[in-house]
Order: sequence, then structure tokens, then C-alpha cells
Amino acid sequence: MDTVKLKDIVKPLGFTVDSEKEVNHISTDSRNITDKTIFIAIKGERVDGHDYIKQAFDKGAAAVIAEHSVDYNYENIFVCENSVKAMQKMAQWYRTTQKFKAVAITGSVGKTTTKDMISIVLASQFNVGKTQGNQNNEIGTSNTVFSFDKSTEVAVVEMGMCGFGEIKELAEIVKPNIGVITNIGVCHLEYLKTRENILKAKMELADELADGSPLFLCADNDLLKDVSCPRLNVIKYGIENTDCDIKGTVLEEKSGSMTLEIKYKDNRETVTIPTNGLHMAQNALAAYGVGVTLGISSKQAANAIANYQPSGMRQRFVETKSGVNIVEDCYNASPDSIKAAMNTLKKSSCEGKKYAVLSDMLELGSFEKQGHIECGEVAKDSADSILLFGNNAHYYKEGAGEKAIIFESKEQLANYLISNLQKGDLVWFKASRGMKLEEVIEKLYEKLN
Repeated sequence: MDTVKLKDIVKPLGFTVDSEKEVNHISTDSRNITDKTIFIAIKGERVDGHDYIKQAFDKGAAAVIAEHSVDYNYENIFVCENSVKAMQKMAQWYRTTQKFKAVAITGSVGKTTTKDMISIVLASQFNVGKTQGNQNNEIGTSNTVFSFDKSTEVAVVEMGMCGFGEIKELAEIVKPNIGVITNIGVCHLEYLKTRENILKAKMELADELADGSPLFLCADNDLLKDVSCPRLNVIKYGIENTDCDIKGTVLEEKSGSMTLEIKYKDNRETVTIPTNGLHMAQNALAAYGVGVTLGISSKQAANAIANYQPSGMRQRFVETKSGVNIVEDCYNASPDSIKAAMNTLKKSSCEGKKYAVLSDMLELGSFEKQGHIECGEVAKDSADSILLFGNNAHYYKEGAGEKAIIFESKEQLANYLISNLQKGDLVWFKASRGMKLEEVIEKLYEKLN
């Protein structure tokens, strides 16, 4: 974060400060404080930041944003109705001091992978800042904007949401120059009830783009393919849909990699990326398109995609010393992403058996039963054996049939795998992050390596 005046950054909150004090850090963590930090006291589900105001000032905080007054006699405690909203207003003001171009990405699945691929392409020519980890919500997006400074040329920002108005709110902070919507799935049905409502909520991103701005949409998605937005430069990309601007063709797929041909205008490029699946190819097309739109040559953009490496349990292929191949793909899950993963598993080559290890998908609302059954049906045609854990395992089994085995605990699941896996086998782990399937993976690594 660039250094700014305290009086300037709190002015959008309605406060007038007669001070030249400087600020270069905004924090919601009282353990991470300097003499130029504004500490934001946020009341969370488990921790109330207001309990740490004294600690923040004792560490030298320049100011504190809080939702109620405290008994300590400190200067520069600014009491607001909502600390998170205050933080967002400050981030929105800070964004106006920055000259970087911003690329905003949303979608039901694939946001983080697309963000990482776009960042790699853009980093081949620009100084790039991006959303770190899962910082894609109302607090995380503000933190992300504060992490950029005058050296940032392009910012790549991931935006998540649960309901209406949230993407609009985040886009008002980021002020994106380019938008990307990866797909419209079912992972927010618990809150939005229909996929059409999810589309409407995601399209709030388009509403915040200036006239003529590029908006990238995946034309393979049944709802996005027909979206029209005349005031924007809509660029559609896809693998299966031939009626799109950026057309991709998967030329070859091997375990852990695929070769993709990309056609856009008069350009034709071939690139091999270290991952598999239709959804990953779609993400690569979006990254290529954003890069070319920002002035990177077609060949350079394609070559940069080849440097992508899966991170944080996002379809990461691992070959163990015992010859068993593991796919860590349990950072998150929805019916769309599980079906994509299972279809990729089906196409993957291996010398031994194929195992699908599945656990619960969360936040599906009334679609919970149907979603798990459908994914079980897809898994049945993709794997030799389907190993299940979680409250919805019986729904998976309803779709998967006799190939499926339900385990009462992760320990039982891990022990079964350890006892049965052979050299050449391929095991694909997929579930929502909250199911913590990495605990099973860690036990496997202890034995297989």
C-alpha cells in the first residue's frame, strides 16, 4: 500500500482530521500492527476485534475504526455504524489514487484457477498484483486493493458472492477495466434458488464496467452463451461451442497435461499446460484472451500459459514414490466441478485402477440430493471404484450404484486406500473445502512416499 494521509482516507467516512499523520497499512489483525497502521475492529463469529483495540494502540496503531466507543482514552478512534462497510469505503477511495488496470473475475467455479492463469500471462509483460488465497469476499477484496501500490500495473481480482448485490459492491471497490465470468453453475442455489438468479447476480460485474470495456464469457456454458450486452465488448470463448470468438481445441491429453490449440482472429497458437480437463482448457482461453486484449502478443500469451502450475489442492497431480498417482482437487466442489473432474478422470490414462474419492458438496440448498446423485452417476462411468465419505454419501451411492463404497470415517477411508492401492493406480480426490479431504491425502503420502 502506498503511503497516504490519515485525514484523506477517513474523509469518505465523514470524519475531519486536523493531522498530517501518514498511513501505509490497513489491518484487521491486531497482531500485525505498525505505527502507520489503521486497525479495523470487526466483530466476527468467534472473535470480536473490539477486544483488541488497546493491544493495537499499544503496538502503535495510527488509528482504529470501530463500531462502538471503548473506555480507552486514545485519539483517532473513528466510530462507524459498520466497520466492514467503512473498510470498503476506504478501499474504494484508495483505488482512486491508483493507476493500475483491473481485471475482475467471477463465476460459480474456476475463479481461482482463471485468476492464476491470467496473472501468469500478464506477468510476462506487466508488474501484476492479484488476489491471494481465498480473499474474494467483502473483507478480502478490500485487503486485496490495499495490497496494490504505484508499482502495480495490472491487478487481477477474484470476486465471490452468495447473493444479490455482493458482486456490485466488490466491483464498486475494484473499478475493473475488464470482466471475466467463467460459468453459471448451481453452487449458490441455497441462497439464490435458481441458476437464472445466479446469472443475474454474476452479471452485476458487467453493470459496473464502463461502456466499451471487454467482458469475457464462457460460451460453453448454457446460460452465458446467449448473453448479450451491446454497450460492452463481449468476447466469448469456448471449446465445445463453435460460435465463439476465441476457439480452443484439445489436441492431446495425457495424465497431468494437455495440448491445446487456440484460434483468435488471425492468430493460431498451440500450448501444452500441466493440467487436464475441459474446464481447465476453458480457463486457459480466458487467460489468453485477457492477455491479448491488454497488448500481449498472441504467441507470448500462449507460451505464458504453459508456465501455469496448479496450487492449493486445485487439480494438482502428484506421482508418489510407490507409483500411485494422486490428484489433489479438494479445495472446493460443486456439481459442475465434480462432473468436470470425473469426465477428466474418465479420459485420463493409467496403468492400474481409477479411484474417485468423493465427499460432500456444500451450499446446494434444495438441489443437494439431486446434485449428489447426478455426480454419482457421472463418477460411475469414470472410475473403477468410488469411495465416499460424508452426510451425502448415500446420495452419491444412489447414482453410482455397486461401484460405490461408503466409509464412516476418514480414517477408515485412508486405511482402505492404503491396503488396496497398487502401482499405476490413479486416485482423484474431490469435495468441498469444509470436508477436509486433505487429511486423507496426508495419511496416504505418509505410506506411499
